[in-house]
Amino acid sequence: MKLYNSLTRKKEEFVPIKEGEVKMYSCGPTVYNYFHIGNARPFIVFETLRRYLEYRGNKVTFVQNFTDVDDKLINRAREEHSTVPEIAEKYIKEYFVDAEGLGIGKASVHPRATENIDAIIELVKTLVDKGYAYVVDGDVYYSTKKFKDYGKLSHQPLEELEAGARIGVDERKRDPMDFALWKARKTDDEIAWDSPWGMGRPGWHIECSAMANRYLGETIDIHSGGKDLIFPHHENEIAQSEAANGKPFAHYWLHNGYINVDNVKMSKSLGNFFTVRDVAEKYDYEVIRFFMLSAHYRSPINFSAKLIDAAKTGLERIYNCKNNLEEKVAPGSYEKFENVKKFKDKFIAAMDDDLNTADAISVLFEIVRAANTVMAENGDKDEMAAYLSLINEIGGVLNILTRKPEKEEIDSEIEALIEKRQAARKNRDFAEADRIRDELLNRGIILEDTREGVKWHRK
Repeated sequence: MKLYNSLTRKKEEFVPIKEGEVKMYSCGPTVYNYFHIGNARPFIVFETLRRYLEYRGNKVTFVQNFTDVDDKLINRAREEHSTVPEIAEKYIKEYFVDAEGLGIGKASVHPRATENIDAIIELVKTLVDKGYAYVVDGDVYYSTKKFKDYGKLSHQPLEELEAGARIGVDERKRDPMDFALWKARKTDDEIAWDSPWGMGRPGWHIECSAMANRYLGETIDIHSGGKDLIFPHHENEIAQSEAANGKPFAHYWLHNGYINVDNVKMSKSLGNFFTVRDVAEKYDYEVIRFFMLSAHYRSPINFSAKLIDAAKTGLERIYNCKNNLEEKVAPGSYEKFENVKKFKDKFIAAMDDDLNTADAISVLFEIVRAANTVMAENGDKDEMAAYLSLINEIGGVLNILTRKPEKEEIDSEIEALIEKRQAARKNRDFAEADRIRDELLNRGIILEDTREGVKWHRK
C-alpha cells in the first residue's frame, strides 16, 4: 500500500514500525458545538483507512482525541451560563450521535485532554528542563528557534512562516513564533489545574502530543487530520514531541483536502457553514458518507445540493442492485468466478493507491453493471451470489450499504405491532387488540391465533 506523506510530499510504500500492527493518531473535534461537514471529512476518511488496514490483516490501534478544554469551550460556557465540563460532555454525546449516523466507528481510545493533565504537565516540564521552553508569569512558551527542524512539515523556513503568520502581539514572548504550552489562569472563573507554574491549563498543541505519546508511544506510524492543521498545529506537535523524546514523532503524515460550499470556502461569516446535523435533516447520514468517499481524500471537494443529490442517486443505484440480488439468492463464494474476483483485485488496487475511495466506488458501479446484466439474462445464480457477496464485502470495508432492505424493515414493524396486540390482549384491552388486527388487515397482513402463538402471512 502506498500513502501520500505530507512530510516528504510524495507517495511512499507504507511500512509499519512493527509488521502487522499500526499505531495511528487522528485529530478529533474541539467539543463546543456540533461538528460541521468540514470536520466530517477527516473523521470519515481516516476511520475508513483504519477499516481498510484491518481488512488487509493489520491490528490497528486508533486514537482520536477530544479537545475538551480550550478558549472556545470557555467562551461557550460563559455564553450559556454553564461550565466547561458540562459543555464538553454535551457535545461529546452529540459527536457520537452524528458519528454513528455517518458510520464512523469508535476509536480504540477517545482520550480527553482533561483526563491527561498529568501527562501534559510532565511533557511541558521535560521541554522546560531541556531548554526548549521558558516560563513567563505562569505561562510556558515553546521556543521555535530552538528546534532546528521547525517548518519541515509545512516545508517553509521559519522566516517565511513568521512573515506569513497572523500572530497576536505578546511582548513577553522571546519570539513572535513562540507558542503557548501552558496558559496561566486569567480570571477566577476560568477552568484551571495546579502546576509547577501556578494555576492554569494546557495549550492546544501540547494536548495532542501528550495523548499520542501516552496511548501510542514516542513514535507512531500515522498521524492524520485536515489540511488546515498542517500549520501551526501539526508543525507544533512535531516540534514538541521530537524535542522531548529525541525521536521521530510520526513516520507518515496524512492530510485531507478542503471542503467548499457551492465553490466558495465554507465560513460562518459567509453564512455557508453547515453542521452535519443540519445536513442530516435533509439527507440521510449514509448519503453524506457516500458523498465524502466519492472523491479522493486529498482533492478539494465541493459541497452542493446538486452534487449530494447525485451521490444519493448513485447510492440508491447500488442498493437497488443489492436488493434485487437478495430477492434471488443468498451470498455465495466468488472464488471460482474469475470475472467476479477481478473486481475485488481492482478494489484493492484502488485502496492501495493512497486510499483512492473514489476509484473504489467506481469499482462498485462496475460490479452493479455486471450483476444487473446477469440478472437481466436470468443467468447463473451462483454467479449472482458471488456478486452479492463481493458487494457486501466492499460495502463492509467502506461501511456503506448497511441499510436493511425495505422488506426487512416492514417485517420488523409487523412483528412489533403483533407484540403490541399480544400485550393488549393480556391486559384485556380487546378494543386495542382489534384495532391493531384491523390495521394489519388493511395492510394486507392476516393473523392466525394458534396454540403455538400468532402466525401471519400476506394476502
